Parts: sequence; structure tokens; C-alpha cells
Amino acid sequence: MTLRLFLVAGEPSGDRLGAALMAGIKALSPTPVVFHGIGGPLMQAEGLQTLFPMEELSVMGLTEILANYRRLSRRVQETAASVLAFEPDALITIDIPEFSLRVAALVKATQPDLRTIHYVAPTVWAWRPGRAKKMAKSVDHVLALLPFEPPYMEAAGMSCDFVGHPVVTEEQASEDEIAAFRAKYLRDAGPVILVLPGSRRSEVERLMPVFGAALGDVLARHPDAQIVLPAAPAVAGAVAALLQDWPGQPIMLDPRGVPPEVFAAEKRAAFASADMALAASGTVSLELAATETPMVIAYTMSWLSRKLIGAMLRVDTVTLVNLVTDSRTIPEFLSENCRPAPIAAALNRLMEDDRARLDQLDAMALTMRRLGRGGEAPWLRAARSVLARINRD
Repeated sequence: MTLRLFLVAGEPSGDRLGAALMAGIKALSPTPVVFHGIGGPLMQAEGLQTLFPMEELSVMGLTEILANYRRLSRRVQETAASVLAFEPDALITIDIPEFSLRVAALVKATQPDLRTIHYVAPTVWAWRPGRAKKMAKSVDHVLALLPFEPPYMEAAGMSCDFVGHPVVTEEQASEDEIAAFRAKYLRDAGPVILVLPGSRRSEVERLMPVFGAALGDVLARHPDAQIVLPAAPAVAGAVAALLQDWPGQPIMLDPRGVPPEVFAAEKRAAFASADMALAASGTVSLELAATETPMVIAYTMSWLSRKLIGAMLRVDTVTLVNLVTDSRTIPEFLSENCRPAPIAAALNRLMEDDRARLDQLDAMALTMRRLGRGGEAPWLRAARSVLARINRD
């Protein structure tokens, strides 16, 4: 007997989650496993046959989704039809709820007995809580990355397991990698500021002018500071163009024409070498916490997205370190507050105030413990949860 699984992922983070989950399922399943669906290079390396390039689904923000609505709708229909034709033992959707939950709903409408599992609980604790009940109509089981999420899913009628966050097992830079990075790029003296403006063109185009202006204020006060920016592959060209207007001769880590493993090693070393970071909101805050890098978070979206999402927010912070620790230790500047002056002030405080840095380090350590550091690897916990759900039904 062969276990047949259809997986759907649409972003690099989902590709990493999916590939690790596939590896775990193959390691734990007593029978051979066949994978079909949508995924990136990592999932394909684990044996997934993908319907179309995963990158077609990587959009974010309400206006961006509306602009791509017709194309995404066609892909939803195509994907649902492929699920039904494949006749899997389970459909596993990974994040990108705007796309994947529409696929699950279509599939459930035709085949209500098919097991449906969603990896990464939607942020109903932050905004639009009604999504959980709507999701429960087409999803049976949820794999949650954050420890406070299962009660929200269970209250809506789904089973849910907290499986841990993959950040707790991600590879960290070695001492040799750090030494090589510092020798290649950095001066002997001066604090290092890591800048992470996002992985989508819309993000970098909105954030980089603000970040550059804020760093100009910081450099005026700390002229020996060094700026390092590892560019995401999809936006490297845009980042390089926007950096031309920045102060301080920033160092861009350019992935273009570089073997992925070489760029990944340099990026790890950049995280480990940084004294602090200025980053877009998102899971990168957890990556920084894993490397004990104090941070300032800032983010803004289109005017329409800001107004609509801002009206629905149910929390006063979106930074995951703050949420996991139930603190407000990490300074964040969102929407109208995403301005150079307050961002620069927060970076200067991190530069000059040891207590602010120590408070962040304490919050980061607690975050890693609560996300599963020291326990079984999250990808194995996720695989056990999937197999247990399939075998229980």
C-alpha cells in the first residue's frame, strides 16, 4: 500500500516547511509515500511533482491579491481539479490561506470525506477571528507553529497540534564562517547593523527609502557603524538600485550568480556578526531571535491595505517575539508610524542602552524555549501529527 499526499505551498517559507514535513513523513511512514501538488525546489528535491511554478502564488497584501485575482482564481480551479484526479489520502495545504483554503473548500465540496490538513494556523488571534470558523468547513486538522494557537482552532471545530517552529532547528553560522565573513566584508571596528527589508518587490520599494533615511540619522550619530543587507533572490536587482541612494556605503550580499549554499552561509554569518538589525515585520524576527540579534521592526503596506487591515487588528503588536513572550520588548513601527525619525531613535537606543539590549536577549531566549528549542524537531512532530490524523480517520 502506498500513501498518497497532495501538498500545496506558495512561498519560500512554505517550501522549507513542506520539504521538512515530507522528509519526516518518509522517515516515519511504514509504507512508501508519493507526493504531488505545488512546491518549490526544496519540496521537489524531496520527490514532489509540481503542477506549476510555486512563485506564481507569492503575493501579499489586499491590493496585490486583487490585482492578481483572475489569474489566482484560475489556478485555484486547476489545483482543486488536480487534487481530485490524484485521489490522495490527504490534502496538506501550507500557509498562503488566500489560495490554499479556497482549494480545500472546492475539494471538500466534491469529496467531503477527504482528509484536509493545514500547516501554519491563520493569525485569527491578530485579525479577522471569523476566519477560523470559515476554515473549519474545509479543514479537519491544523499544525500550529505557535504555542498559543491550538485553542483558537479547536474552538472553531478543528483538531490542532502545536508542532513547534522550524526556526529552533535552523543551522547557525560556524565560527569559521563568521571569521571568513568578517575578514571579507567588515572593518575591525564599528557596530554592524543588519538590514532586512523583505523578500517582495512591494515591500522593498516601500521600506527601503524609509530605512535608508533612518540609517542616515543613525550614521550621523555613529559614523563608524557598518550596514549589511542580504538581498532576497527575487528582489536583488531592485535592492541594488535602491541602495544607490543610501548613506554609509552599505554592503549588499548579492545572491545573483552565487551558489545558493554559498549565499546561505554568508547570510548566516551576517546574522551572527550583526550587533543589531532593522527588519521588516514577519518571521524574520524569529530568525533574529535564534541568533540573539537585537532588533527594530518596521513595516508598511499600500494605503488601502493599511486601512482595511488596521481596522481589523485585534492585537497591539505583530512582532512574534513580543507575542510569544507576552511582552512588548521589541520596538516596532507600523503603517503611519513607519517613519525614519522614530526608527532611528530606536536603533540609537539599542546602540547606547545595555539594558534595552539585555531585555531583548532575555525575550529571545524565552521565545526559543516556548517554540520548542531543546525538544523533538518540529518537522518530526509535524510528520507524526499528520500520520496520526490519517491513521485515526
